[in-house]
Amino acid sequence: MWIVLTVLAYFAVLFALSRITARRATNNAFYRGERRSPWYMVAFGMVGASVSGVTVVSVPGMVTKIDMTYLQTCLGFILGYFAVAFVLLPLYYRLGLTTIYGYLGQRLGRRSYLTGSAFFLLSKMTGAAVRFYVVCIILQHFVFDRLGVPFWATVVTMVALIWLYTHRGGIKTLVWTDAFQTVCLFTALVLILVQVARTLGFGVEETVSAVANSGMSRVFVFDDTFSKQYFWKQFLSGIFIVIVMTGLDQDMMQKNLTCKSLREARKDMCTYGFAFVPANLLLLSLGVLLVLLARRDGVTLPASGDDLLPMFAASGELGLPVVILFTIGIVAASFSSADSALTALTTCFCVDICGRERDERLRRRAHLGLCVLFVVFILLFRLVNSTSVIDAIYTLCSYTYGPLLGLFAFGLFTRRKVNDRAVPWIAVAAPVLCFVTEQAVLALTGYHFGYELLMLNGLLTFLGLLAFRTGARHLPTDG
Repeated sequence: MWIVLTVLAYFAVLFALSRITARRATNNAFYRGERRSPWYMVAFGMVGASVSGVTVVSVPGMVTKIDMTYLQTCLGFILGYFAVAFVLLPLYYRLGLTTIYGYLGQRLGRRSYLTGSAFFLLSKMTGAAVRFYVVCIILQHFVFDRLGVPFWATVVTMVALIWLYTHRGGIKTLVWTDAFQTVCLFTALVLILVQVARTLGFGVEETVSAVANSGMSRVFVFDDTFSKQYFWKQFLSGIFIVIVMTGLDQDMMQKNLTCKSLREARKDMCTYGFAFVPANLLLLSLGVLLVLLARRDGVTLPASGDDLLPMFAASGELGLPVVILFTIGIVAASFSSADSALTALTTCFCVDICGRERDERLRRRAHLGLCVLFVVFILLFRLVNSTSVIDAIYTLCSYTYGPLLGLFAFGLFTRRKVNDRAVPWIAVAAPVLCFVTEQAVLALTGYHFGYELLMLNGLLTFLGLLAFRTGARHLPTDG
């Protein structure tokens, strides 16, 4: 009962923020936040928006398999955010873009523009639905099964709540609700960590010492170039993950484009870029403490690291407050990701695919229709109910970002035009060829590709575009 009351209070605050920010909202507010968002609010809210519910569940459990080596990737994130701030943001602001894929239309052509937008729509809808599905399953187990609520009703209710507080204000509302959800997320995580430390009998110094001296505190791997955790592989992958999955992703960039000026957008980007190391250090430290607690109590660790935090939250050993905090934490993380994804999908569909940026009636219908489609995707995943299939879908989504990397790289680093008719075929062929290459290398050498698949995919797209370039040179209009 306490969980339900807490969640209801949480949504009451979201609706209050929505009501305040969505007054007299227009398409300009929904798509661009009227370009008046305070940069510090965007930066703070983006930290929570970038940490999905799956991240909250998965990262603590990483210490059971790869120690704290994930921080190597997070260090790469910092340089990635600087690259976005000083290379991509100036371009987007100079062209006055509503969606970032408008650049592809101006630089490469109409089919390139639609190809980039279509890849975003496919990958974002599928990826966001998979992540939200995982969180729905956890909430169903923690809360709604006990209340006798069926899974479909849980999904419909949660997506309906997102629609209710975003359908009018859109991105203007999300700048403020994301900031609130970031507060909830990290307050919950800090309080859970404090409660775990108290259960172990640790004070502040003992907690820091226990984490630092554990066998799971290893961060850097320089001695095994074939390891997925090799430093340079992780570090460079972190840079490209940010460039592609933030800088080339309408969902992640839309809030950054609501700042008043390029200077403020840069401050926003660089500020929250530094936040990911301490944020993930917090999650990994929590994982270490949970493993120490399991060892002390003789509890068998789950086979999957993703089950580590949910296992302790569900057991009740840490008390009802931890169950409530865990629920609030994953709700805040998952809603801040899903609401911005649905808003970005609506923007991309109306502006890029339909070309009707000023049509408010289309925008309202598209937003509602995409919410319904989001529900359908989640329920289909439930129907499949196979972890291997879900993992395969998630992996497939990672492939779809490679063509975006190749398209933008060709536009930015060459002055050639491309055969626009060939672009959709190149963008489809590159991920297929990337998959074939991955399987061939695995069979011949036993080498497992990690995040570097993204770079390979982008390179194959870039080479395909070079092969179909035209003799004419692009005359830059973007300065």
